[in-house]
Amino acid sequence: MSSNSIRILAGNSHPALAKLIAKRLGTDLANVTVSKYSNQETAVTIGESVRDEDVFIIQSGCGEINDHLMELLIMINACKTASARRITAVLPCFPYARQDKKDKSRAPISAKLVANMLSVAGADHVITMDLHASQIQGFFDCPVDNLYGEPSVLRYIRENIPDWKNAIIVSPDAGGAKRATSIADHLDLDFALIHKERKKANEVSRMVLVGDVKDKVAILVDDMADTCGTLGLAAKTLMENGASAVYAIVIHGVLSGKALKVINDSVLTRVVVTNTIPHAEKKKLCPKLDTIDVSAVLAEAIRRTHNGESVSYLFQHAAI
Repeated sequence: MSSNSIRILAGNSHPALAKLIAKRLGTDLANVTVSKYSNQETAVTIGESVRDEDVFIIQSGCGEINDHLMELLIMINACKTASARRITAVLPCFPYARQDKKDKSRAPISAKLVANMLSVAGADHVITMDLHASQIQGFFDCPVDNLYGEPSVLRYIRENIPDWKNAIIVSPDAGGAKRATSIADHLDLDFALIHKERKKANEVSRMVLVGDVKDKVAILVDDMADTCGTLGLAAKTLMENGASAVYAIVIHGVLSGKALKVINDSVLTRVVVTNTIPHAEKKKLCPKLDTIDVSAVLAEAIRRTHNGESVSYLFQHAAI
Protein backbone atom coordinates (compact mmCIF):
# COMPACT_ATOMS: atom_id res chain seq x y z
CA MET A 1 0.00 0.00 0.00
CA SER A 2 1.37 3.39 -0.97
CA SER A 3 2.08 5.83 1.83
CA ASN A 4 0.74 8.76 -0.18
CA SER A 5 -3.02 9.18 -0.50
CA ILE A 6 -5.37 9.47 -3.46
CA ARG A 7 -6.47 12.95 -4.45
CA ILE A 8 -9.36 13.11 -6.91
CA LEU A 9 -9.84 16.32 -8.84
CA ALA A 10 -12.72 16.99 -11.22
CA GLY A 11 -13.19 19.45 -14.04
CA ASN A 12 -16.54 20.81 -15.20
CA SER A 13 -17.20 18.20 -17.91
CA HIS A 14 -18.87 15.49 -15.78
CA PRO A 15 -19.05 16.34 -12.05
CA ALA A 16 -21.75 13.69 -11.41
CA LEU A 17 -19.45 10.84 -12.55
CA ALA A 18 -16.54 12.27 -10.52
CA LYS A 19 -18.74 12.30 -7.38
CA LEU A 20 -19.80 8.66 -7.99
CA ILE A 21 -16.14 7.61 -8.39
CA ALA A 22 -15.08 9.49 -5.24
CA LYS A 23 -17.96 7.93 -3.28
CA ARG A 24 -16.92 4.44 -4.45
CA LEU A 25 -13.39 5.12 -3.23
CA GLY A 26 -14.64 6.43 0.12
CA THR A 27 -13.06 9.83 -0.35
CA ASP A 28 -14.13 13.39 -1.15
CA LEU A 29 -13.35 15.36 -4.27
CA ALA A 30 -10.44 17.75 -3.76
CA ASN A 31 -11.30 21.43 -3.53
CA VAL A 32 -10.80 22.80 -7.05
CA THR A 33 -12.33 25.89 -8.59
CA VAL A 34 -12.43 26.01 -12.38
CA SER A 35 -13.81 29.25 -13.77
CA LYS A 36 -13.42 31.67 -16.66
CA TYR A 37 -12.22 35.24 -16.74
CA SER A 38 -14.37 37.75 -18.61
CA ASN A 39 -12.13 37.31 -21.69
CA GLN A 40 -12.96 33.53 -21.62
CA GLU A 41 -9.53 32.42 -20.35
CA THR A 42 -9.75 29.36 -18.10
CA ALA A 43 -8.70 29.91 -14.48
CA VAL A 44 -7.93 26.99 -12.14
CA THR A 45 -7.42 27.24 -8.39
CA ILE A 46 -6.50 24.09 -6.42
CA GLY A 47 -7.64 24.79 -2.88
CA GLU A 48 -5.60 22.18 -1.00
CA SER A 49 -2.11 20.73 -0.97
CA VAL A 50 -1.30 17.97 -3.47
CA ARG A 51 2.43 17.83 -2.65
CA ASP A 52 3.70 14.24 -2.93
CA GLU A 53 0.16 12.93 -3.45
CA ASP A 54 -1.22 10.51 -6.07
CA VAL A 55 -3.46 12.78 -8.13
CA PHE A 56 -6.27 11.60 -10.44
CA ILE A 57 -7.97 14.23 -12.59
CA ILE A 58 -11.35 13.22 -14.01
CA GLN A 59 -12.41 15.00 -17.18
CA SER A 60 -14.48 13.49 -20.00
CA GLY A 61 -14.33 14.58 -23.65
CA CYS A 62 -17.86 15.91 -24.04
CA GLY A 63 -19.95 19.07 -24.16
CA GLU A 64 -17.68 22.07 -24.72
CA ILE A 65 -14.83 19.72 -25.67
CA ASN A 66 -12.15 22.33 -26.32
CA ASP A 67 -12.83 24.21 -23.07
CA HIS A 68 -12.84 20.98 -21.08
CA LEU A 69 -9.60 19.81 -22.69
CA MET A 70 -7.96 23.12 -21.83
CA GLU A 71 -9.27 22.84 -18.25
CA LEU A 72 -7.70 19.38 -17.97
CA LEU A 73 -4.32 20.54 -19.32
CA ILE A 74 -4.22 23.51 -16.93
CA MET A 75 -5.22 21.31 -13.96
CA ILE A 76 -2.49 18.78 -14.83
CA ASN A 77 0.08 21.55 -15.09
CA ALA A 78 -1.10 23.15 -11.83
CA CYS A 79 -0.65 19.82 -10.01
CA LYS A 80 2.76 19.29 -11.60
CA THR A 81 4.04 22.68 -10.44
CA ALA A 82 2.51 21.96 -7.00
CA SER A 83 4.83 18.90 -6.70
CA ALA A 84 2.32 16.07 -7.01
CA ARG A 85 4.08 12.68 -6.94
CA ARG A 86 2.11 11.24 -9.89
CA ILE A 87 -0.63 12.72 -12.07
CA THR A 88 -3.12 10.46 -13.81
CA ALA A 89 -5.55 11.88 -16.36
CA VAL A 90 -8.82 9.93 -16.23
CA LEU A 91 -10.66 10.47 -19.53
CA PRO A 92 -13.79 8.27 -19.59
CA CYS A 93 -14.36 9.44 -23.18
CA PHE A 94 -11.15 10.39 -25.00
CA PRO A 95 -11.52 13.69 -26.93
CA TYR A 96 -10.79 13.72 -30.67
CA ALA A 97 -10.56 9.89 -30.67
CA ARG A 98 -12.22 9.67 -34.10
CA GLN A 99 -9.44 11.75 -35.69
CA ASP A 100 -6.91 8.95 -35.27
CA LYS A 101 -5.65 8.47 -38.82
CA LYS A 102 -4.97 10.32 -42.04
CA ASP A 103 -8.06 9.15 -43.91
CA LYS A 104 -7.78 11.84 -46.59
CA SER A 105 -5.01 14.11 -47.78
CA ARG A 106 -4.06 16.99 -45.47
CA ALA A 107 -6.20 15.58 -42.62
CA PRO A 108 -4.77 16.14 -39.12
CA ILE A 109 -4.24 13.27 -36.67
CA SER A 110 -5.76 15.23 -33.79
CA ALA A 111 -5.81 12.31 -31.33
CA LYS A 112 -1.99 12.26 -31.49
CA LEU A 113 -1.95 16.02 -30.86
CA VAL A 114 -4.13 15.55 -27.75
CA ALA A 115 -1.76 12.80 -26.55
CA ASN A 116 1.22 15.15 -27.00
CA MET A 117 -0.57 17.96 -25.15
CA LEU A 118 -1.38 15.71 -22.18
CA SER A 119 2.25 14.53 -21.99
CA VAL A 120 3.66 18.04 -22.26
CA ALA A 121 1.23 19.33 -19.59
CA GLY A 122 2.67 16.72 -17.20
CA ALA A 123 0.44 13.62 -17.20
CA ASP A 124 2.35 10.53 -15.98
CA HIS A 125 -0.43 8.05 -16.72
CA VAL A 126 -3.73 7.98 -18.62
CA ILE A 127 -6.88 5.96 -17.85
CA THR A 128 -9.57 5.94 -20.51
CA MET A 129 -12.42 3.74 -21.70
CA ASP A 130 -13.15 2.06 -25.03
CA LEU A 131 -10.93 4.10 -27.30
CA HIS A 132 -12.35 4.46 -30.81
CA ALA A 133 -9.19 2.71 -32.01
CA SER A 134 -7.01 0.95 -29.42
CA GLN A 135 -3.88 1.98 -31.37
CA ILE A 136 -4.33 5.46 -29.83
CA GLN A 137 -2.51 3.98 -26.81
CA GLY A 138 0.60 4.01 -29.01
CA PHE A 139 0.36 7.80 -29.41
CA PHE A 140 1.51 8.15 -25.78
CA ASP A 141 4.94 7.63 -24.28
CA CYS A 142 3.41 7.21 -20.80
CA PRO A 143 1.36 4.15 -19.68
CA VAL A 144 -2.26 4.07 -20.90
CA ASP A 145 -4.97 1.85 -19.39
CA ASN A 146 -7.76 1.40 -21.94
CA LEU A 147 -10.64 -0.05 -19.91
CA TYR A 148 -13.46 -1.93 -21.59
CA GLY A 149 -17.20 -1.46 -21.14
CA GLU A 150 -17.79 -4.99 -22.44
CA PRO A 151 -18.11 -6.77 -19.04
CA SER A 152 -20.70 -4.17 -17.95
CA VAL A 153 -22.55 -4.56 -21.28
CA LEU A 154 -22.63 -8.36 -20.86
CA ARG A 155 -24.08 -8.00 -17.38
CA TYR A 156 -26.71 -5.54 -18.64
CA ILE A 157 -27.80 -7.89 -21.45
CA ARG A 158 -28.15 -10.85 -19.07
CA GLU A 159 -30.09 -8.86 -16.44
CA ASN A 160 -32.20 -6.39 -18.45
CA ILE A 161 -33.01 -7.78 -21.90
CA PRO A 162 -35.87 -10.29 -21.75
CA ASP A 163 -35.41 -13.35 -23.95
CA TRP A 164 -31.72 -12.50 -24.52
CA LYS A 165 -30.98 -16.16 -25.25
CA ASN A 166 -32.99 -15.75 -28.46
CA ALA A 167 -30.96 -12.66 -29.43
CA ILE A 168 -28.43 -11.92 -32.13
CA ILE A 169 -25.58 -9.43 -31.73
CA VAL A 170 -25.34 -7.00 -34.64
CA SER A 171 -22.51 -4.66 -35.57
CA PRO A 172 -23.79 -1.56 -37.42
CA ASP A 173 -20.55 -1.33 -39.43
CA ALA A 174 -17.53 -3.42 -40.38
CA GLY A 175 -15.28 -1.50 -37.95
CA GLY A 176 -17.24 -2.73 -34.90
CA ALA A 177 -17.27 -6.38 -35.98
CA LYS A 178 -14.52 -7.36 -33.53
CA ARG A 179 -16.41 -5.86 -30.58
CA ALA A 180 -19.70 -7.48 -31.59
CA THR A 181 -18.18 -10.94 -32.18
CA SER A 182 -16.48 -10.80 -28.77
CA ILE A 183 -19.83 -10.11 -27.05
CA ALA A 184 -21.58 -12.77 -29.15
CA ASP A 185 -18.92 -15.35 -28.17
CA HIS A 186 -19.25 -14.56 -24.45
CA LEU A 187 -23.05 -14.93 -24.61
CA ASP A 188 -22.91 -17.91 -27.00
CA LEU A 189 -25.10 -16.07 -29.52
CA ASP A 190 -25.07 -15.59 -33.29
CA PHE A 191 -23.61 -12.52 -34.96
CA ALA A 192 -24.71 -10.35 -37.90
CA LEU A 193 -23.15 -7.40 -39.67
CA ILE A 194 -24.54 -4.34 -41.43
CA HIS A 195 -22.54 -2.90 -44.29
CA LYS A 196 -23.16 0.82 -44.73
CA GLU A 197 -22.33 2.96 -47.71
CA ARG A 198 -21.65 6.62 -46.94
CA LYS A 199 -21.95 9.46 -49.41
CA LYS A 200 -20.42 11.93 -46.94
CA ALA A 201 -19.47 11.97 -43.23
CA ASN A 202 -22.36 11.48 -40.76
CA GLU A 203 -24.73 10.58 -43.62
CA VAL A 204 -25.44 6.95 -44.47
CA SER A 205 -27.04 6.30 -47.85
CA ARG A 206 -27.70 2.53 -47.95
CA MET A 207 -27.43 -0.46 -45.62
CA VAL A 208 -26.99 -4.15 -46.42
CA LEU A 209 -27.54 -6.83 -43.75
CA VAL A 210 -25.24 -9.87 -43.64
CA GLY A 211 -26.77 -12.57 -41.43
CA ASP A 212 -30.20 -13.92 -40.42
CA VAL A 213 -32.18 -11.96 -37.81
CA LYS A 214 -35.66 -13.36 -38.51
CA ASP A 215 -37.78 -13.69 -35.31
CA LYS A 216 -34.79 -12.79 -33.11
CA VAL A 217 -34.10 -9.93 -30.70
CA ALA A 218 -31.42 -7.85 -32.41
CA ILE A 219 -28.88 -6.13 -30.16
CA LEU A 220 -26.86 -3.45 -31.94
CA VAL A 221 -23.46 -2.86 -30.35
CA ASP A 222 -21.20 0.12 -31.03
CA ASP A 223 -18.57 2.21 -29.25
CA MET A 224 -20.06 5.62 -29.99
CA ALA A 225 -23.41 7.12 -31.03
CA ASP A 226 -23.24 10.71 -32.20
CA THR A 227 -26.15 11.81 -34.40
CA CYS A 228 -27.64 8.28 -34.21
CA GLY A 229 -28.38 8.25 -37.97
CA THR A 230 -26.58 4.92 -38.29
CA LEU A 231 -28.49 3.36 -35.36
CA GLY A 232 -31.88 4.56 -36.65
CA LEU A 233 -31.24 3.23 -40.16
CA ALA A 234 -29.74 -0.02 -38.84
CA ALA A 235 -32.79 -0.64 -36.64
CA LYS A 236 -35.09 -0.01 -39.61
CA THR A 237 -33.06 -2.44 -41.76
CA LEU A 238 -33.21 -5.12 -39.03
CA MET A 239 -36.98 -4.80 -38.57
CA GLU A 240 -37.48 -5.01 -42.34
CA ASN A 241 -35.49 -8.27 -42.23
CA GLY A 242 -37.82 -9.80 -39.62
CA ALA A 243 -36.26 -8.96 -36.22
CA SER A 244 -38.78 -9.12 -33.36
CA ALA A 245 -37.23 -6.17 -31.46
CA VAL A 246 -34.12 -4.01 -31.71
CA TYR A 247 -31.98 -2.79 -28.80
CA ALA A 248 -28.89 -0.60 -29.13
CA ILE A 249 -26.03 -0.65 -26.62
CA VAL A 250 -23.40 2.04 -27.01
CA ILE A 251 -20.43 2.87 -24.76
CA HIS A 252 -20.16 6.62 -25.45
CA GLY A 253 -23.53 8.30 -26.00
CA VAL A 254 -22.54 11.64 -27.52
CA LEU A 255 -26.13 12.14 -28.75
CA SER A 256 -25.59 15.44 -30.55
CA GLY A 257 -27.70 17.27 -33.11
CA LYS A 258 -31.00 15.51 -33.87
CA ALA A 259 -30.01 12.31 -32.05
CA LEU A 260 -32.89 12.33 -29.53
CA LYS A 261 -35.50 12.95 -32.25
CA VAL A 262 -33.99 10.13 -34.35
CA ILE A 263 -34.17 7.72 -31.36
CA ASN A 264 -37.74 8.73 -30.44
CA ASP A 265 -38.92 8.35 -34.06
CA SER A 266 -37.06 5.07 -34.66
CA VAL A 267 -38.19 1.46 -34.18
CA LEU A 268 -35.56 0.99 -31.44
CA THR A 269 -37.03 -0.49 -28.24
CA ARG A 270 -34.26 0.94 -26.05
CA VAL A 271 -30.95 2.73 -26.45
CA VAL A 272 -28.50 1.93 -23.67
CA VAL A 273 -25.47 4.17 -23.07
CA THR A 274 -22.88 4.30 -20.31
CA ASN A 275 -22.36 7.39 -18.18
CA THR A 276 -18.91 8.24 -19.60
CA ILE A 277 -20.77 11.27 -21.01
CA PRO A 278 -23.51 13.02 -18.97
CA HIS A 279 -27.02 12.54 -20.35
CA ALA A 280 -29.36 13.10 -17.38
CA GLU A 281 -31.10 16.01 -19.17
CA LYS A 282 -31.42 13.99 -22.38
CA LYS A 283 -33.14 11.13 -20.54
CA LYS A 284 -35.99 13.49 -19.67
CA LEU A 285 -36.54 14.19 -23.39
CA CYS A 286 -36.04 10.59 -24.55
CA PRO A 287 -37.81 7.84 -22.56
CA LYS A 288 -36.02 5.14 -24.62
CA LEU A 289 -32.63 6.01 -23.10
CA ASP A 290 -31.19 3.78 -20.37
CA THR A 291 -27.89 3.95 -18.49
CA ILE A 292 -25.09 1.55 -17.57
CA ASP A 293 -23.08 3.00 -14.66
CA VAL A 294 -19.32 2.56 -15.24
CA SER A 295 -18.18 4.55 -12.18
CA ALA A 296 -17.35 1.25 -10.41
CA VAL A 297 -14.96 0.23 -13.22
CA LEU A 298 -13.16 3.59 -13.20
CA ALA A 299 -13.01 3.70 -9.38
CA GLU A 300 -11.55 0.17 -9.23
CA ALA A 301 -8.97 1.09 -11.91
CA ILE A 302 -7.95 4.14 -9.83
CA ARG A 303 -7.70 2.03 -6.65
CA ARG A 304 -5.63 -0.66 -8.36
CA THR A 305 -3.35 1.91 -10.01
CA HIS A 306 -2.77 3.62 -6.67
CA ASN A 307 -2.02 0.36 -4.87
CA GLY A 308 0.20 -0.97 -7.65
CA GLU A 309 -2.14 -3.86 -8.47
CA SER A 310 -2.91 -5.32 -11.90
CA VAL A 311 -5.68 -3.56 -13.84
CA SER A 312 -6.07 -6.35 -16.43
CA TYR A 313 -8.62 -8.12 -14.18
CA LEU A 314 -11.10 -5.41 -15.20
CA PHE A 315 -10.77 -6.30 -18.89
CA GLN A 316 -12.76 -9.50 -18.30
CA HIS A 317 -14.77 -8.82 -15.14
CA ALA A 318 -17.34 -6.16 -14.31
CA ALA A 319 -16.56 -4.23 -11.13
CA ILE A 320 -19.32 -4.48 -8.53
